[in-house]
Amino acid sequence: MHTYLPPSAARVKNCYLKKQAVTRLILLLYFILHFATVSAQQEDRNWEKQWCIADEQTPDDILQIALSWACGPGGADCTMIEPNKSCYLPNTVRDHASYAFNSYWQKYKKHGGSCYFSAAAMVTNLDPSRKSCNFEVVP
Repeated sequence: MHTYLPPSAARVKNCYLKKQAVTRLILLLYFILHFATVSAQQEDRNWEKQWCIADEQTPDDILQIALSWACGPGGADCTMIEPNKSCYLPNTVRDHASYAFNSYWQKYKKHGGSCYFSAAAMVTNLDPSRKSCNFEVVP
């Protein structure tokens, strides 16, 4: 049995079917992209890890001010960048600032702390740890 639809009703039904097909296609593409992203993240176990380091373009005098704040009123744990400790070398303002900025940020990021330090710092996905100097990371 074939149902006859007037031309306007046929166009409405055809339009509805096209919209339904487009919606299904969009949902399918969303799920494909979602699962591709999730599987890529599962392959890279460091995808969620981030560190706060000194920005390479920030002058040392600005870094020193931010470093002094982080290790003082900021509350960062700066014991590892003291002489004869595992993160003292290389003994540069930039390296010490990176360690202090990261210590502060890891400690306070879940409580509203930022990795800003008056534009002297930046977030990275690359682990800045080296040899015996381990930069803490809190996922």
